[in-house]
Amino acid sequence: MNVRAAAAEVIYQVVDQGQSLSTALPAAQQHIKERDQALLQEICYGVLRWLPKLESITQQLMDKPLKGKQRVFHHLILVGLYQLGYMRIPAHAAVAETVNATKNLKKPQLRGLINAVLRNYQRQQASLDEQAQSHDAGRYGHPGWLLKLIKTSYPDDYETILTANNTKAPMWLRVNRRHHSRDEYQGLLDQAGIESETHPQAPDALRLLSPCDVSKLPGFTEGWVSVQDAAAQLSVEYLQPQAGELILDCCAAPGGKTAHILEREPSCNVVAIDCDDTRLARVHDNLQRLNLKARTLCADARYPSQWWQGEQFDRILLDAPCSATGVIRRHPDIKWLRRADDIAALAQLQAEIVDAMWQQLKPGGTLVYATCSITPQENREQVTAFLDRTTDAKLIDSDPQQPGRQILPGEEDMDGFYYAVIRKLP
Repeated sequence: MNVRAAAAEVIYQVVDQGQSLSTALPAAQQHIKERDQALLQEICYGVLRWLPKLESITQQLMDKPLKGKQRVFHHLILVGLYQLGYMRIPAHAAVAETVNATKNLKKPQLRGLINAVLRNYQRQQASLDEQAQSHDAGRYGHPGWLLKLIKTSYPDDYETILTANNTKAPMWLRVNRRHHSRDEYQGLLDQAGIESETHPQAPDALRLLSPCDVSKLPGFTEGWVSVQDAAAQLSVEYLQPQAGELILDCCAAPGGKTAHILEREPSCNVVAIDCDDTRLARVHDNLQRLNLKARTLCADARYPSQWWQGEQFDRILLDAPCSATGVIRRHPDIKWLRRADDIAALAQLQAEIVDAMWQQLKPGGTLVYATCSITPQENREQVTAFLDRTTDAKLIDSDPQQPGRQILPGEEDMDGFYYAVIRKLP
């Protein structure tokens, strides 16, 4: 399939049909040549990052929008505009290949329209770009409700956050210390010609200066290393698993944190739960590659009596379901799949889960509450409300007035993440 046609269909599935990019993109990659898969990803990510600007330009160039069965061709125009505005592909090639995509999409009669729109953009690019960026949505590439939330929550940092959300995410590795120390593995990367940097707080983390295919990483198939953002790796630093403990990883998929606990302390008895069977399969896959063992359960964390009759846990890592507003740079579709009213609904779900999990924690035990969100409602306000209603809970190592640690996107080149460590009083 023509890679531009594939990109238009992916964007259509995400924006118009509400599919996630992590579902639509891999499916599309199966129908194009392997050498084009990276190009397809670049185009899809780029269009979703800058969707408001591209939509604005399209509105300026067309008398009326394409609708119904022609809707995918609207997204094909966005694909063409992104190439011309943001990529190094020669303009004539970008236009020609985008126009040729009409054959794959079975509407070759629209060749003239697609060609005219893209050629007009070329002729008027400076003025069209200026007009498209004259409003905040076009300038920052975020929907209005999310822009307002971020500006209100972080009045001094919102531009930094928005910029980070629209940049390409780095590739972080987690070194499996059962095989090598971080420094030893960095030496193996050096020998392979792969440059990397360490992280000041995540002792198992290495950031690649240039992302590469995992097949090029020394010992990847043998479980020497995994791909995981440094912010997510900090979960084990806050959890501090000890030898022989019974630990619950709640909402565990895809299993990176489960594996990290066992890499750090192999004698732990880890139970990993997730309510999605498909996602839970990824936990199995990750544990198998790393030759680690944990008990996995498909379970709803709100109702532990339905799936757990064992003793209380020494430690619980609660990586709560959230808006994922801290990982937009990795998942730009989040901006267009989330809605403003999702935040309150997620906060309610999080409160139900944390209350249920608290009952499964031993007196003297530790619960680490974590999200990959940056919204105060899901993080500091959530923890404050929990502490107010829970008499045997004590916040550890942070100010009760500003509980926990909020990592913002791009901070030390990490994803946005939140952590709060809470101990259950004896």
